[in-house]
Amino acid sequence: MTTLADRLLHFLTTFPLPQALPAGVEAQSPFREAPVQELLSRFAQKFYADNQPRVALLGINPGRLGMGRTGVAFTDPAALAGHCGIANDLPRGRPETSTQFVYKVISAMGGPAEFYQHFYVSSLYPLVLLKNGLNYNYYDSPALVKALWPDIRLSLRQQVEDLGLRRDVAVSLGKRNGDFFKRLNAELALFKEVIVLDHPRYLMQYRSRDEAANVAKYVVTLGNLINEE
Repeated sequence: MTTLADRLLHFLTTFPLPQALPAGVEAQSPFREAPVQELLSRFAQKFYADNQPRVALLGINPGRLGMGRTGVAFTDPAALAGHCGIANDLPRGRPETSTQFVYKVISAMGGPAEFYQHFYVSSLYPLVLLKNGLNYNYYDSPALVKALWPDIRLSLRQQVEDLGLRRDVAVSLGKRNGDFFKRLNAELALFKEVIVLDHPRYLMQYRSRDEAANVAKYVVTLGNLINEE
């Protein structure tokens, strides 16, 4: 019998590249690269090797220096080693701000083993998007939203149905992302409720003075979802 780990690896490594994108925009699937695939597999087998339904926490799309290198959402190489216990030789560089916030939340909720038992963290659109070599969001232009909408629908449906996620509730990481998430959910009727939280990167960039309160809000909101299991 397959586990969430097996199905997640299949989903990410086989998700199709888009057929056509606006000028200057490209999509990349890092999960097809052997080093990324190996780290993703080790993470998944450590934290997702069961079939327990989890709450989906879905961001926008992966960044090239975080999930694009480690295969793990909101997890840069340092966090993958230091917090998740998965050694790697990837260059450390400057810490990813979203990663820093997310792992403060995870630590406050008992650490990765406890947290990932209840939550599945990923993105609405699972591939890296770049414009002129820099990270780009799927919603950064109407033309890109239009081009990717069928693939984003496919991505969300596959994650929910194939991975066996909880259907009572899901969480959007990011308010603008949440607008599109709710629109998708209205079309697909996958979740009873979509809760929207400020994106970790936004909080670290514009609300860093309130970091303790921001972390606490995440912990309370997510903790309530565990209690509803």
